[in-house]
Amino acid sequence: MLAQIQQPIASELGRYTELFKASLQAGNPLLTSALNHLTRRLGKMMRPTLLLLCAREGGTVTDEALHAAAGLEMLHTASLVHDDVVDESNMRRGQRSVNALFDNKAAVLVGDFITSKALTEVALTHSLEAVERMAWLGQTLADGELLQLNNTQSTIFSESAYYDVIAKKTAALFSTCAFLGARLGGADSDTVDRLERFGHIVGLCFQLRDDIFDFDESIDAGKPKGNDMHEGKLTLPAIHALNTTTNARYHHLAMRVRAQEASKLEVQELVEFTIAAGGIDYAESEMRRLRAEALTMLDATGNAEIAHALHLYLDYVVKREV
Repeated sequence: MLAQIQQPIASELGRYTELFKASLQAGNPLLTSALNHLTRRLGKMMRPTLLLLCAREGGTVTDEALHAAAGLEMLHTASLVHDDVVDESNMRRGQRSVNALFDNKAAVLVGDFITSKALTEVALTHSLEAVERMAWLGQTLADGELLQLNNTQSTIFSESAYYDVIAKKTAALFSTCAFLGARLGGADSDTVDRLERFGHIVGLCFQLRDDIFDFDESIDAGKPKGNDMHEGKLTLPAIHALNTTTNARYHHLAMRVRAQEASKLEVQELVEFTIAAGGIDYAESEMRRLRAEALTMLDATGNAEIAHALHLYLDYVVKREV
């Protein structure tokens, strides 16, 4: 399905890939080793794909749009490098994280270098609006991480707090890709607004699916099962399950998880309770609700080929297995 989604922008994605790799170069041997490690797997290019599809809906994929796509993916990459330091994660996308391969000091500096490269790329759009949006995104990603840290101290299992975190940590990036793609592609204001909202919802679905993966032993998502709980995070499936029970045992386990004091057996117990209490089913139903809303954002899409590709893109995010 991914090839079908990317078919309308296949040549532009090729140009993007060349630009991204060429831009992340350095003379320092340690930095070069880290950058090569990070770019060895470019993944499915979900965010650049969304930006370029939205640019095509606007009219054309300009060089400015390619620079924006590279800049946003670099900022995302830098944020993941820093997140792995904060979370003390050893794995990322099925391979060792930068902090595990080198150390925390090197990882922070590598993240800083990539952030600076991201700013260079967005400056090449020659758009003050793009620079301002990039700055907003950087602030929002950090805000989301801090909110998530703050939630580990809370005794309340709040869905609204969860959605606030993922709106800032994940949806903000997707909405920015859609916004800048449409804007730099020459779309009118109504189209920009619709696609920005579409990107926001896609981002929420993307994170929901990732959070569901954490409970599924049959899927290799590139990180250990129950990893979120081991890092002190309670995601929507667990939050919903906890709000359906008055059993003090599970609330106690949840607080031990948040304090990162829970043993592997205790984490497994809370995982099993979450599944039995319908937490996964609830998160799936939330994705279906969001998908239905996102589809309405595509009703007025003028380019039928792009509308179809975006429809497939949404379904891929909702139904993906890795």
